[in-house]
Amino acid sequence: MTHGPAPQRVALHTKLKPGKEAEYESVHAVIPPELDVALRAAGVRTWRIWRNGLDLFHVLEVDDYAAMRAALREHPANVPWQARMAELLAVEDDYSGDDTGIGLVWELPVKE
Repeated sequence: MTHGPAPQRVALHTKLKPGKEAEYESVHAVIPPELDVALRAAGVRTWRIWRNGLDLFHVLEVDDYAAMRAALREHPANVPWQARMAELLAVEDDYSGDDTGIGLVWELPVKE
């Protein structure tokens, strides 16, 4: 069964402000339903976040990362979410740049 073209896999690194770890995890326990809808409508298939101290590592699968960021830049569900994240993150993301994620160095090849 195919689901269209393979998604892009994008890795991101963000950093929390000191002392914001528990609050960040609490806020992400359940994201607003309208944000969930907006992310999926923008082509996000999966988004996972790991935390190590203040460092956050994200891996997402999305149809088109640049198009997703453009779609969410001014989206009414994303703007307040990003404002909330700005309170917790050391560097806020206003979706205005040409972020492309972290470059892949190596991946264990799939054996068929």
